[in-house]
Amino acid sequence: MAKHKILVVDDEESLCEILQFNLEVEGYDVDVAYSAEQALEMHPERYSLILLDVMMGEMSGFRMARLLRSKPETSHVPIIFCTAKDTEDDTVAGLNLGADDYIAKPFSIREVLARVRSVLRRTAAQETESEAIEFDTLRMDLRRKICTIDQTEIPLTKKEFEILALLLANRGAIFSREEILRRIWSDEVIVLDRTVDVNITRLRRKIGPYGEHIVTRLGYGYGFEE
Repeated sequence: MAKHKILVVDDEESLCEILQFNLEVEGYDVDVAYSAEQALEMHPERYSLILLDVMMGEMSGFRMARLLRSKPETSHVPIIFCTAKDTEDDTVAGLNLGADDYIAKPFSIREVLARVRSVLRRTAAQETESEAIEFDTLRMDLRRKICTIDQTEIPLTKKEFEILALLLANRGAIFSREEILRRIWSDEVIVLDRTVDVNITRLRRKIGPYGEHIVTRLGYGYGFEE
């Protein structure tokens, strides 16, 4: 089995070296970049995961994440923010950009390794899926992780894709925020309840006319209804 490729992006060279060493000990293939600009030149679509600092040079990690999420070829690449910006607003901002996790500095290497394993495990669990889900002209290719409307690809983040797949595959069912968090985010990852609301709002906007099929049942949760 091929090694997972991880890209560490941080302007602290010593931290990059520590992360690279420990991740490589765990068996990962690791590259480092000391700025967002450098990272964007390293074909980020090739990586299984990106560990990304927020406060860097001219281009911040948030801006880099926004660029990655705007392009179909990189919109699916998992991102874990590693940053000293750890207020609730910062965390929500990162999750709103489609981050898969958010780790506050200073952090332990053990914690980083656990979060990396968690994200990669969720990704690997979907690689064996081969079917597609369809509703009218909305189609989700679960093997290739591509969502299209009228054969035009919609650039969904990994979390948006997983939420839509869950709701679309279980049409008519209502899922609580807690259940969505449990299914889409690992128990090892601590996230805020409003993270679900943020992702649902963004998802509705991206899928245009099909957004109205994602319904809210006050006090219960969300579902996809025909």
